[in-house]
Amino acid sequence: MMSEHNKMIVRRLVEEVQVGGDFEVFDALMHPDFVDHTPSPGFAPTKDGARDLYHVFRAAFPDMTATIEFQLAEGDLVTTRKIYVATHKGAFLGVAPTERSVTFDVIDVLRVKADVITDHWGVMNIMKLMAQIS
Repeated sequence: MMSEHNKMIVRRLVEEVQVGGDFEVFDALMHPDFVDHTPSPGFAPTKDGARDLYHVFRAAFPDMTATIEFQLAEGDLVTTRKIYVATHKGAFLGVAPTERSVTFDVIDVLRVKADVITDHWGVMNIMKLMAQIS
């Protein structure tokens, strides 16, 4: 039961925050001492750094959608593979908007404790994304 509950928490992060842009939900789901063990370059490995990263993605790809391909849960860890589809409508990593459609994939592992996300490890196919907007 706990594994399914933790998967629902991670699904809310994807659907309501990353796609929906609801940062009140972000604040409710993320532990104040959240640690990103694989932070994106230029972003702090903290809750504030994750918030900043999500804002950058939402500004560059405001119509972003996500399809969760699968989720696996073991103990307090939830692994999620997602496919994002969006249009490049804002500057991203120094690249001016191209209006091109992009598709990129991400695998995240999130630790959920007491209904909040405490840790993140992830792999994003940034090279695939950048090749589509360059």
